[in-house]
Amino acid sequence: MVPERLLAHGGLPFKEKHRRRASLPVTNRYLEAGRKSGDSRRASIASIGSNSSSYTGSSSDEDDVNPREKEQRSSRGHTDFCVRNIELKAFGRREIEIAEQEMPGIVALRKRAAEDKPLRGARIVGCTHINAQTAVLIETLSELGAQVRWSACNIYSTQNEVAAALAEAGFPIFAWRGETEEDFWWCIDRCVNAENWQPNMILDDGGDATHLMLKKYPAMFKLIKGIVEESVTGVHRLYQLSKAAKLTVPAMNVNDSVTKTKFDNLYSCKESIVDSLKRSTDVMFGGKQVVVCGYGEVGKGCCQSLKGLGCIISITEIDPICALQACMDGFRVVKLNEVVRNVDIVVTATGNKNVVTREHMEKMKNGCIVCNMGHSNTEIDVGSLRTPDLTWEKVRSQVDHILWPDGRRIILIAEGRLVNLTCSSIPSFVVSVTAATQALALIELFNAPQGRYKSDVYLLPKKMDEYVASLHLPTFDAHLTELSEEQAKYLGLNKAGPFKPNYYRY
Repeated sequence: MVPERLLAHGGLPFKEKHRRRASLPVTNRYLEAGRKSGDSRRASIASIGSNSSSYTGSSSDEDDVNPREKEQRSSRGHTDFCVRNIELKAFGRREIEIAEQEMPGIVALRKRAAEDKPLRGARIVGCTHINAQTAVLIETLSELGAQVRWSACNIYSTQNEVAAALAEAGFPIFAWRGETEEDFWWCIDRCVNAENWQPNMILDDGGDATHLMLKKYPAMFKLIKGIVEESVTGVHRLYQLSKAAKLTVPAMNVNDSVTKTKFDNLYSCKESIVDSLKRSTDVMFGGKQVVVCGYGEVGKGCCQSLKGLGCIISITEIDPICALQACMDGFRVVKLNEVVRNVDIVVTATGNKNVVTREHMEKMKNGCIVCNMGHSNTEIDVGSLRTPDLTWEKVRSQVDHILWPDGRRIILIAEGRLVNLTCSSIPSFVVSVTAATQALALIELFNAPQGRYKSDVYLLPKKMDEYVASLHLPTFDAHLTELSEEQAKYLGLNKAGPFKPNYYRY
């Protein structure tokens, strides 16, 4: 149970009015503090390029020695980690400090909850992208009382210098840029199974830590108090487990929270798709024929920025509602086969598998760029390209030319993995929104009394989404209008929120 003194600052507990699997807010103290101190708490903003400076494309090329074969030690004698090079620690610490300047929400939450230590006793296995923004989240969880062990959810997205800085700070980090598949699962295993370590929480991005623990350590998995998942892929896996009655612990679906879907998925991808393609290919966008597969929030963000640079965009969709949205936004909705011979750039953003197949790539014109903005590496059938008749030519970090016998080539980015976190980075400010949501979900699940949550997948309550949003408004000097008593009564609302029902679509 959340300690009583955390609830001391007034306000009635939020009561769910619409029965839809959703959690209760963790504490009204944090929620009320956001409103009372919002105007006075102004986060300083670093330069607009602060986050772009965190990308170091060459950091995976320092040496060819597998980190698992190295003996490394931090300045304090700490050895429980495996990173590319611990000597990058100073550079990584600077990256984390820069990211903090653009992450007002998670930093504010850290300050407000640090005294109460709401995660004291939590032992969290984390499996996410390891970059400067994640480091801010990891250090926040530690400040709130948690012990953590962390690995990467993507073999190409780790910032080696940040992993080194975290290892130097004493965190058990097992990740480096350019892991093999075997390394990837070894790193997760080292986070799950360690001496004198029994995890009781999982923070996942893609479901890999959950999958490994469930399959390899089922007895350990049963002792987990809760799972927090932030990706489409991972949430899909959780719902599958729940449907098959194999999910034995409660889980929070952070991906479908408003603050994740409408901010991270939309605004982050809107800014990072162009940056990642520019860095990896130096392509000129004006007049290029682009097909974006999927018109969810990620696809919408990609289309907005590409359209602004003069691209001629087509959309592929399976959902008639998303397809109609694309049409109303001025895009053609097509089947990939209808346009694949003429497009210059293909971007996948569906969360599905085999969206772009060998058959499609056989038809692409010379120089077509193929990349993925979805979490998983299954959207582009990269495996079908590893055949004797095709030649792979590495032209720069994370950029391969695939050559056909007739001399034609396509440009494959990041081997079909998440292009923005592999070839660029994402805005720290947007990650702050998601990180604050993840932290609150962990606090809620960890402190929930036995029986509040069954072995199922839950959504975050609207109140918690609104609170996370309010943490970030002071950065923009935004001033919310307050309802009068008469107005609140007319709308049937509490003056403090939530202001929308759970079924509301923003």
